[in-house]
Amino acid sequence: MSKINIPSENGNLTLTKSTKLVGLKKHVEGKAMDSVDANVIPDLGGFEVVTLSSEAGIDQALDNARAHDDVAIGTHIYFAEGDNRPVVATGIIYVEMAEGVGMEERQVVFDAFALHIIEDREDGTVICKVTPQSPNPLKVAAALTKLSMVNKAYPDLDVPLDQYFMEPRDGLLPHEWHLENQGFVTDVPNFRLKVGADAKVKAAWRRLGNLGSSNLIVAVIDNGFDINHPDLRGKIVAPISVSSGSSTLPTGPRFGDHATPCSSVAVAAANGTGIVGAAPMAKLMPLHGLTYSKYLTEQMFSHCIRNGADVISCSWGTIDPRYRPGAEHERAIRQAMTAGRGGKGCVVVFAAGNEGREYINYYANIPGVIAVGASTSSDTHASYSNRGNGISVVAPSDGGWPILAARTSWDQGNTSVPLNKRYYVDGIDRGPFHKHFGGTSSATPLVAGICALILSANPNLTSAQVKSILERTADKIGNQWDYNSSGYSTKYGYGRVNADSAVAEALRMGGAGGSSQPSQPTIPTVPTPPTPPTPTPPVITTPTAPTTPTAPAPAPTTPVVTGADLFQFSVRGLARTGFGLQVSVNNEFANVLKEVESLERKHGMPVMVNISTINGRTAFKILVGPFATRDQADAAKGKMVSQGAREPWLRPLATL
Repeated sequence: MSKINIPSENGNLTLTKSTKLVGLKKHVEGKAMDSVDANVIPDLGGFEVVTLSSEAGIDQALDNARAHDDVAIGTHIYFAEGDNRPVVATGIIYVEMAEGVGMEERQVVFDAFALHIIEDREDGTVICKVTPQSPNPLKVAAALTKLSMVNKAYPDLDVPLDQYFMEPRDGLLPHEWHLENQGFVTDVPNFRLKVGADAKVKAAWRRLGNLGSSNLIVAVIDNGFDINHPDLRGKIVAPISVSSGSSTLPTGPRFGDHATPCSSVAVAAANGTGIVGAAPMAKLMPLHGLTYSKYLTEQMFSHCIRNGADVISCSWGTIDPRYRPGAEHERAIRQAMTAGRGGKGCVVVFAAGNEGREYINYYANIPGVIAVGASTSSDTHASYSNRGNGISVVAPSDGGWPILAARTSWDQGNTSVPLNKRYYVDGIDRGPFHKHFGGTSSATPLVAGICALILSANPNLTSAQVKSILERTADKIGNQWDYNSSGYSTKYGYGRVNADSAVAEALRMGGAGGSSQPSQPTIPTVPTPPTPPTPTPPVITTPTAPTTPTAPAPAPTTPVVTGADLFQFSVRGLARTGFGLQVSVNNEFANVLKEVESLERKHGMPVMVNISTINGRTAFKILVGPFATRDQADAAKGKMVSQGAREPWLRPLATL
């Protein structure tokens, strides 16, 4: 089994190459191929994960697939130790160069691996993409990490995340007890619910005097949107399939069915039929493409900012520490929470998770995110709902009686139960467009819809204020001892969400009377983020080495060497022939002297310094050598690495 260790923010990750699965990007998405034996995942990091019908080994089978006219890119699929979820490298690499490395130095590195720069960020991170001439992106990242000129190089990975839905374990507006619970469901006479164990959504509508604003947009990021469903038809704005950038969303069983019920709980229309969402007047921005990929995560949250999303609902995540969201994931989400809505911030809502653990989904624990757990129709904690610090509120879901939600036209239902209970747990048929639903998957969009009602009451609230209102107005349920002295519980957060109280507080903060109808807000103009500037290549002048170069004089007010730092050195010019092993680039002459002395002492080899000017600033490149041949340089490099040095960069001296 072929294994590879790759660097990541969560420590090194050991991946094993799959012997059966490969990833293919086709020129025409979804086009069938004779060599494909089975379609496993339709979209993982932009690749279709498939098995190939070939008696050859996986490497040869993939090479054969790459040669097919319909295939643009083919890649191996991997598995992490102890995990059965496929992992794919998207081809994006996040690189941070060492301090002092200049533009031409950096370009030498990227050219060596045939990398294309797609973004140069102000924080020093360079986003690169492999090209057809590049090696495997996992091997590129591993090789870059060994270079002394590179601080870190993380390959962008994608892995299927967990959709937080549970099949109901225990049945149109009168059925929606989570909006207003009167102690029973209309056609379920033998199952008692707890009066008042609901989210108080109908009361919030009455307080508003309407069903919320039609100018608000709730974005749902998930897989499996049926945008022609009667409850969602006509509500769609700015749809996107994240990996392809297409506005056409894929449909059919292989693309999932989770997004449709989630969307309906938040925004299902009040059109006289079917069910009604918590914010039935709000529009729906569907983003198809559940992804761990850093780059695609950045793209989807940027899409929400650019296209005016007010609330972003995410009923998915992970509790696997190997796939804990990294700095770029958090940066993308925090950017939405601060830059969205014209600077007031998108309200971001994540599910706490359904694993029944004492800690919550890593995404839900990002500061500023509203983390949602689940309560039951009896106002108790749902046993499957994760507990722990970070939960904001809980919201009604299954665990007692389930939620009624929309279902896709291709939903095959729960095939593990009798046919009459495939969509409805009690076997009572409520039509072809709905099903029973639950988990924190259902609780999360319910809270997202309530956040839209809060913004309907007061569109000037920031995302942080909406989160604070939800938490301050929640109802304490469960036992008194479940809460600490600050009123916080690791089971319930600040309590079960109360839409009516939250809307009342939003109206108060906006200066409106408790029963008055707020003016209809308009969607603030969200400026399109500027295209990152293309860096202008610096003017680089490299002086011809004189026969006896003079070291540059230090600044008169700062001594170069002080105290015990006393060096003896001899300087002579060298011809630019042969090879050197570049160790670093430095801007301070005193540091150069110290590093040269350390290298000579540690490795017993000569050291060279190349002096150049980059954008008016002197740069000292430190190299071990010279070596007459590449073989001699390679042997010296091996010796240095064996002595504990980071792998130096081999370069012809003629390029200096």
